[in-house]
Amino acid sequence: MSITAKELARKLGISATAVSMALNNKAGVSTQTRAEIIKAAEEYGYDFTRIRRDPNRSGSIYIIFYRTHNAILSYAPIFNELYDGVKDECQKEHFSVKMMQFYEKTDILEDCFSDLRISDCKGIILVGTEIREQACKQFLSLGYPLILLDSYFDSLDCTSVLINNSQGAYLATSYLIGVTRLQPGYLQSGYSIPNFIGRQEGYFKAIKENGMSPSRSVIHKLSPSIEAAMGDMLEIIDRGDTLARCYFADNDIIAIGAMKALMLRGYKIPDDISFIGFDNISESKIIDPSLTTMDVPRRYIGATAARLLIEQIDSKIVHTSKVEIATRLVKRFSTLKP
Repeated sequence: MSITAKELARKLGISATAVSMALNNKAGVSTQTRAEIIKAAEEYGYDFTRIRRDPNRSGSIYIIFYRTHNAILSYAPIFNELYDGVKDECQKEHFSVKMMQFYEKTDILEDCFSDLRISDCKGIILVGTEIREQACKQFLSLGYPLILLDSYFDSLDCTSVLINNSQGAYLATSYLIGVTRLQPGYLQSGYSIPNFIGRQEGYFKAIKENGMSPSRSVIHKLSPSIEAAMGDMLEIIDRGDTLARCYFADNDIIAIGAMKALMLRGYKIPDDISFIGFDNISESKIIDPSLTTMDVPRRYIGATAARLLIEQIDSKIVHTSKVEIATRLVKRFSTLKP
């Protein structure tokens, strides 16, 4: 059984009022005393989910970028747009926004939690592109209102906002089949995250619905960075592996790397091989030929997550949901014209 605030006060030899003010992040105790009380509460096993959050607009919303490696989240522009969407929406509701970066290989989760407990945090938007279920569960145990962004777990009772990855990949693959009349190959990320699993599902659904055999799909696994994907594709070409006449790629970064490798070896795009990517990053517009891709409304996704979090902060009864945001086809010159 966890310790109560009154029991903690007796152990520390200070008033219950001081303990309450520290645990609830209210004025009336010094920063040093507050930190000492929080530290003792953690050591004695105080249940922080008991704390009632003040429903007024003072305080900050924290957007936390959780990293397990640097392969995906190293492309900053995507996540800058998510942050801008969160910030825009929070400012409308008079919340300040603070950002934290957590890197699983070097940072300690309990240190992150300690910082949050003594902060003015009112709620958390957890960017969980790379997060594992157990880590997400630990964030939920903090007791703050929380929205999981860019990931979803069936077993967890929390609201998630994410891309409709399966739908986007299905539309992309179907479009590629329509303009080429060929079975597309698949440029698959060598590092798997839930987003890419959804895109794989959409790709194979389109293959099957167009009367093609999944077993006949040409699949190459490439590293999820432009230079590394280019190197991987050069090895595939130089080994003489079978190449498809068109490809769907897990993301634009992989598609661009593969395109560069093929052009270096004398292939013409889209005349010899067509490509379609996913994400609509800025590089997809400036590569020659420009890349056909699926546009992800990242700013809107961030704003949606912020709106849902603020609604959760204000509400006495919270109903969780899974919100999937649709993507949009952007036609450029890496695919043959229909």
